[in-house]
Amino acid sequence: MDTPKPPQKPAQLLNDLESIRQLLGDENLEPPLLIDSLDPDSIPLLSDIVTQPSQVATPAPTPKPATPPAAPTLRETVNQSVSRDSELNRLDSELRAAAQLILQDVIDDFVPQIEAELKRRLDARLSRLLPPRRP
Repeated sequence: MDTPKPPQKPAQLLNDLESIRQLLGDENLEPPLLIDSLDPDSIPLLSDIVTQPSQVATPAPTPKPATPPAAPTLRETVNQSVSRDSELNRLDSELRAAAQLILQDVIDDFVPQIEAELKRRLDARLSRLLPPRRP
């Protein structure tokens, strides 16, 4: 994980910018001012856009903005989320049921072997603890 760099001092930043400017070869050029590229006549005035209600005889038809591609509504998004969650819950239930069936099959396969081993150990222990039977 990257750690954020400590903020540099303004003097260092200025030196860095100056060295970049020198590398680019713009030593003799002044940076352009924002107002140099601005044509004041191209900026519409608010009164050009909005007219007073008394001056309006018929409302000018406003062009409809291009409709963006239909974004899913909140209801559609919720329905998709719910259906996705219900599908995940269904898959989870099926997976758990399959796991239980597999476990039951394993238990069924090994119960006879376990039972036989337990009987053998019990017989061996009983023969050590109890005297042999007399007929």
